Amino acid sequence: MLQVALHSPSEPWAIGNDSLPRAHSDRQDPALPTDDRQQADLGSHLVVSPYTTLQHLLDLRTLEESQRLLARALTVLQSVRGDYATAPYHQSFNWEAVIDRLKSLLELSQYQWKRQHFYIVVFRSQVPPTTDRTHLGALDQKSHMEATKSGGLLKYWFGLPDENGRNLATCIWRNFADARPASVGPGHKEAMRATVNMYTEWKLERLRFEVGDGAGRANFLSIDANDIDEMDVISGVKHATIPGTGGYAGIAHFAKITSEAVPPTK
Repeated sequence: MLQVALHSPSEPWAIGNDSLPRAHSDRQDPALPTDDRQQADLGSHLVVSPYTTLQHLLDLRTLEESQRLLARALTVLQSVRGDYATAPYHQSFNWEAVIDRLKSLLELSQYQWKRQHFYIVVFRSQVPPTTDRTHLGALDQKSHMEATKSGGLLKYWFGLPDENGRNLATCIWRNFADARPASVGPGHKEAMRATVNMYTEWKLERLRFEVGDGAGRANFLSIDANDIDEMDVISGVKHATIPGTGGYAGIAHFAKITSEAVPPTK
């Protein structure tokens, strides 16, 4: 169990520190394109990824109040260190700021938050110089659109490859049940087929994100790949690193990777 200490420093996690390299998702512009602004109900749709067109927005009307509040709190999520691609996940983002925002939203809404958990997928990768990142980006957008339509994706974040081509992408889902159907969609399958030679390596981590009563504390618990269908069974996470396969286009959005695609390490 990884517990995030919750306190309120004057400048939590050094957000906005110019010495800290900002990842792609940290630079996202929350403004909607004009055409989409006319179609979307801005009170019910939320930008939760670097993609801001209508098809990529989270429809808050599909969520319960607690899930809506967390999704809004996650809009402040940013990386806090330049080595997030290889650093421990719980130390790579401004979780204090996220929980502080959640507490503020709870106070404004007078919602009584009870302990509950959410589902996180972490995708770490290494991109060789020969990878066509434009094509990779197009696949990623298509996969994200599909995941958004499937429902329950509260946040999608991805960084920029470091000098060694290593990167991190992550999805925060309402629950595992939401992630499962998205993993078998045509966009995901296309990404899996097309990205076979786009990566030197990749590995998947699965976490349970637990937020305690009153948002007083947050824990990250590793989920064993063998227990992925039993969300109450928590143990050590297993990583799968397969040279020359995979890609965050599609993979990071989904929890269920078949044993044929990603055999668990022993």
